[in-house]
Amino acid sequence: MSVGAPESLLVESESVDSVELIGGEIVARSPWQLFWRRFRSDRVAMVSAAFIVLVILMAVLAPVLVSLIGLTGPNQPNQNALDAFGQPTGPSAVHPFGVDELGRDVLARVIYGAQVSLEIAFIATGIAVLIGVAIGTIAGYFRGWVDSLLSRIMDIVLAFPILLLAIGLASACSLGKGCLGGLVTPGRVTLIVVIALSSWPYIGRIIRGQALSLREKEFVEAARSLGASNTRIMYREILPNLVAPIIVYTSLILPVNILYEAALDFLGVGIQPPTASWGQMIADASPNFNTAWWYMVFPGVALVLTVLAFNLVGDGLQDALNPKTGR
Repeated sequence: MSVGAPESLLVESESVDSVELIGGEIVARSPWQLFWRRFRSDRVAMVSAAFIVLVILMAVLAPVLVSLIGLTGPNQPNQNALDAFGQPTGPSAVHPFGVDELGRDVLARVIYGAQVSLEIAFIATGIAVLIGVAIGTIAGYFRGWVDSLLSRIMDIVLAFPILLLAIGLASACSLGKGCLGGLVTPGRVTLIVVIALSSWPYIGRIIRGQALSLREKEFVEAARSLGASNTRIMYREILPNLVAPIIVYTSLILPVNILYEAALDFLGVGIQPPTASWGQMIADASPNFNTAWWYMVFPGVALVLTVLAFNLVGDGLQDALNPKTGR
């Protein structure tokens, strides 16, 4: 170190991002400003985020988009779109993604299929996050027999094979008025219940580990010495410090749940015909792949790109929210 060097210039490399020289003055950045600065420097994550926004807009505005393109409805058969032998025709100017064996436009069904996949994945993930955060925080904060009991419950839930559970639940609830007084019936509700029940232990374990660490911090001890209740400490002191891991792991669980939804649709225990979904379209196209490749390829590509985009955004969020990342 040179003699006489001002102490203000001796800033550690890990904290350089937290300050900025503006007009000769050092201005500190907030944690969210640091997060946005790191995230937007990741071009792959930004492109993936833009793609996700487009997919969400496509799903929300599906009726308007299909109408603007001039396509027929996703469930509207059109025998005139088939060839002279009654077989589906490939991509053309009228039907850019071709038609299926009933003459339904594949592009319209892909667009409407985004509604199903995103709706079920977002709702199921939201429910799983709420359950996982609540149980993980309680287990990590109280420890002891409470932690042991809740941890064993997580282990039991993780032991259930999700696909077999979905098949059994869909079969059991397909009779009569369904299960739980008609609350759970085959279709969207079954998918949401199965995916949420199988997903919450993953984030619950992560939050439990974070809560175990945070409960020993000085600010928690200070709140406890001031007479704060356990509930206040958990949800006013510990939970705000769990926002970063919750965001990161939610973004990583979401694409897995999209794949779960597509897999259950493929097995026939999810969305029921004639509602369009990517997994169901792939299942319907499997017997005719040699002669009608477009019916499987286009929904498959949409599914792969959407899941890949969510994974890349999740990786970008993990890097941006990591305080040790120096960009």
